Amino acid sequence: MVLSLLSLVIISAASAFPFQSAAHGQASSSQYQSGLILEVKEHPGAEIPATEKTPPIKRYDISVQVKDVVYVILFTPRPGMHGFQTHAGMDLLVMVREKTMFFNDIVGRSMSAPIISQHPAAPKRNQ
Repeated sequence: MVLSLLSLVIISAASAFPFQSAAHGQASSSQYQSGLILEVKEHPGAEIPATEKTPPIKRYDISVQVKDVVYVILFTPRPGMHGFQTHAGMDLLVMVREKTMFFNDIVGRSMSAPIISQHPAAPKRNQ
């Protein structure tokens, strides 16, 4: 009886640890939210001129909906990156701060871009 009680305690304790670590991990990532890329277009007149070592770099206005707000960010690709490597309709984890949006590129590197405007998202229509 003592052995079965001890086994029950050990199994209960072991099964409690994954829930604690999952909840703890979720708290650290709760600042990131799901965003939906609505539109990607070249930013007018904002190309960074070429230098001796780098070609000209195009900049992009990217509209990202996070909950009920649409943020437009000004994205500048890293050197060697060709354009914005995502497209409208793609989900993206983002962290929104006062004037900056943080996200990871397709290889997992952390990136940020200034928020140039924001507005309420259009209400969803019932289908």
